[in-house]
Amino acid sequence: MISLEKRPQPSRAWSLATPLVAVLATMVFGGLLFAMLGKPPVEAIRTIFWDPLFGEFAFYYRPQLLVKGAPLVLIAIGLSLGFKAGIWNIGAEGQYIIGAIVGAAVGLAFYPYEAWYIFPLMVIGGALGGWAWAMIPAVLKVRFGTNEILVSLMLVYVAEQLLASASLRFLKNPEGFGFPGSRNLQDYPSAFNADLIAGSGMHWGVVAALIAVIFAYVLLNRHMLGFHIRLTGEAPRAARFAGVNPSRLILLCLGMSGALAGLAGLFEVSGPAGQISIDFNVGYGFTAIIVAFLGRLHPVGILLAGGLMALTYIGGDIAQSNLGLPSAAIQVFQGMLLFFLLALDLLTNYRITLHKPEVA
Repeated sequence: MISLEKRPQPSRAWSLATPLVAVLATMVFGGLLFAMLGKPPVEAIRTIFWDPLFGEFAFYYRPQLLVKGAPLVLIAIGLSLGFKAGIWNIGAEGQYIIGAIVGAAVGLAFYPYEAWYIFPLMVIGGALGGWAWAMIPAVLKVRFGTNEILVSLMLVYVAEQLLASASLRFLKNPEGFGFPGSRNLQDYPSAFNADLIAGSGMHWGVVAALIAVIFAYVLLNRHMLGFHIRLTGEAPRAARFAGVNPSRLILLCLGMSGALAGLAGLFEVSGPAGQISIDFNVGYGFTAIIVAFLGRLHPVGILLAGGLMALTYIGGDIAQSNLGLPSAAIQVFQGMLLFFLLALDLLTNYRITLHKPEVA
């Protein structure tokens, strides 16, 4: 008979090993999924994880790892601060969208004027847009005790409607021949988030993601606020006795995660995406949840997990083109990663024990 027995202390070995085991399990079961679709499983896994780094066209795909990974890391860092404190912001996708809309609107308000300060103002606008959108569930949580999971998630759908409205109405390109979408910011030098080194994929969003990793590490390990965040998540009663103000912590954590998600949206719309369009959002806000947990809510772990998830994005696109894999299969493959991570995480707090059946 198999049963689960609670460990006296969480297993540090399993805590460190779970992400690696989850990746291996995802490869195995993902390969089975691809085989069921009639695709060669080994070749599909190799295409996803090997070709972007060492394949024939790796010189083109490697910079894309930075482009795809930066918004994931930036959003996941913000989410991890709240998750560590037991504050569950599931609406980062909406904050990402609003940050992009507000940041793009600031830049387009100056069009076609050229000035050095336009892009910094866009950055501020993007951060404030994401922050303001995150403040809605934060204030409702503090003032009325609403569930931040539901409120932040439902606001994603509101943000998507605002995105459609921006594309079709108030940010629509007047010279776009009636097609939806804003002006292309890549054609507006003062608002364009160009590569700092041509062809490297290293733009200001990547720099911001690295700064966020360093900031989060210092905050969590060297600052009293970081101690309060960790204490609240691990021992809420002890946090109250230590004088932690839960309302202030909710506002701070949701505000920081919203601001970072808004920055990710701004850097994306002013760089790789180039314009506000109906299909601008590609699910970075939801995928960042996987990145945060895969990285064990640790800043350095999130940096590595963001690179791995970016690899699945790029490798998945290659597999769709070369092997004919449907995009839905790639999304299921990415979802498997979170499923196995959460399932195997059980072994951190519980051990599997075998009992001989009792003989009557």
